[in-house]
Amino acid sequence: MGKSRRRRGWPDLPSSLAGKIVDNHTHLPLWEEQIPLVEGVRLSLDEQLERAKTVGVSALITSGCQIDELAPTVRLTEQHPQVFCALAIHPNEVALHAKVVAKAPDGQTYSLKPWHENYSLEQAIAEVYEQVKGCDKAVAIGESGLDYFRTSAQGKSAQQQAFRMHISLAKELNLPLQIHDREAHADTIRILMEEGAPERTVFHCFSGDKEMAQVLAEQGWYASIAGPVTYNANEWQRDAARKIPASLLLVETDAPYLTPHPHRGQPNASYMLAWTVRKLAEITDKSEPELVSQLLSNTREVYGQAVTALD
Repeated sequence: MGKSRRRRGWPDLPSSLAGKIVDNHTHLPLWEEQIPLVEGVRLSLDEQLERAKTVGVSALITSGCQIDELAPTVRLTEQHPQVFCALAIHPNEVALHAKVVAKAPDGQTYSLKPWHENYSLEQAIAEVYEQVKGCDKAVAIGESGLDYFRTSAQGKSAQQQAFRMHISLAKELNLPLQIHDREAHADTIRILMEEGAPERTVFHCFSGDKEMAQVLAEQGWYASIAGPVTYNANEWQRDAARKIPASLLLVETDAPYLTPHPHRGQPNASYMLAWTVRKLAEITDKSEPELVSQLLSNTREVYGQAVTALD
């Protein structure tokens, strides 16, 4: 018998959730070319948002985290009532603004784009400040943090400096901080402790183990759970999720990345959040209505009433 053909197209709609939910972190397409072309089909942004609404995703927080995406992300929030945003300079962008070009641990060397040449690191973060101040629907600073997988050793100091600057910015603006932490758990926690974490601190796409989950629980930091918790091999992530108090759990897609099982390898979008929510309900031994209600309440605590008020 031959191997079964792997599914490649846009996933079908999952069944609707038992209540409304918010995708706490995604990357909506700003240009048509950013939408994956799969088997000749690009699922338009309008169709993605309509599918999300049908499933029960009533609002989305999209992250703009490089200079050329900040203003277009703000415009997206103005065009779609259910879309809010988080703005920052991504840690991998930080190294390039610091003019660090070197081979990274992932084996790649990332080149400078015009905006890296034209904006110093300080100027880039100042632009984040201006865009956030001018946007009524900017509800977080993020994603900011440390990424030791895609940044060379020379870029680490710039990332750490920028992370401290984003922490300060979040506290000055009284906004939550969405953290990107990849293979940098110890330094991420250390810097948060040294600087004093913002009152509402969220580890986006939480990737820590049980011990790190315990740190979050002790500090009152939120864990935003994404698609990898559904992958068969990731029992360690499920163990960590069980250690997070229910009051500190959030959910996200991080689309177009990290499509949940059973559609891994296909495009991701906010309507796929239902798969992660249902796996999280199973992991935490909660009913779907109970978990959905808890997640919406947590989202309201972090991002405010406006994000959770939409039907």
